[in-house]
Amino acid sequence: MASYEIKKYHGLGNDYLVIDPKICDVKLLESHIRKLCKRNFGVGADGILYGPFFKDGKIYVECFNPDGSRAQNSGTGVRIFAKYLFDNGYVKDKTVEFYTDNNKAYVEILNDDATLVRANMGKASFKSTDIPVTGDEREVINEAMYFGGNPYEVTCLSVGNPHCAYITDEISCEKVMALGPMVESAEYFPMRINFMMMHVIDREHVAIEVYERGAGYTLASGTSACAACAVTNRLGLTERKIEVIQPGGSLTVELNDNDEIIMTGSVDSVGMMMISESFFAN
Repeated sequence: MASYEIKKYHGLGNDYLVIDPKICDVKLLESHIRKLCKRNFGVGADGILYGPFFKDGKIYVECFNPDGSRAQNSGTGVRIFAKYLFDNGYVKDKTVEFYTDNNKAYVEILNDDATLVRANMGKASFKSTDIPVTGDEREVINEAMYFGGNPYEVTCLSVGNPHCAYITDEISCEKVMALGPMVESAEYFPMRINFMMMHVIDREHVAIEVYERGAGYTLASGTSACAACAVTNRLGLTERKIEVIQPGGSLTVELNDNDEIIMTGSVDSVGMMMISESFFAN
């Protein structure tokens, strides 16, 4: 029976499967994505990276959430895909450029085995039309919104994908799991949204817990860490360079002189596996 090779990586416990169309010649369906990401019936992952694809001299990758929906951007996925391209000889230089949907990733590999990666994630936007958030066009900063019948003061932004941030002194997996599903699908957010509970420890350290759109609770999120830096800087709560602490580990995030978000963090290879042809039969 034929089988297909896929590879698995993680960044701080946020794990992705890389499916290379040159190696795994299957038509990837939404049902395949959902099944592959299930930890009891498939391989188990927080998402899938499908690529590389080449067009007009540029490299592209498609990012998917475990529910089969497209992920507009992924901080962990960007780091993992840069390592995949480098490890498998698609790129020779330690400076890598590629595209995820409409977002361009600029990634720098910082060591010889590509386990430490720095990525320019672009600029944050707090404009409601960019996120998007319903209502009049505005910047969504310290705005009262109701979830589960209770008011919360939140800040919303896009860092290539949408985020809703709630600052509080007490964060936990249980708290973000209780509130996250309500926030993700709230009527304010027509495209759904990632939800993040944040605790500002001091001016250089922020702790977060994340409930991701289309994925649920996650040990780490690169774009959420980027959003945390953008939010706390905008509110004057931190310096421009901070350590973002998550259950899976920490990322260093900073704003450069152009207000672009620079994320630095680790990425590791888990291994390669062979998936039976019958798995992709339906």
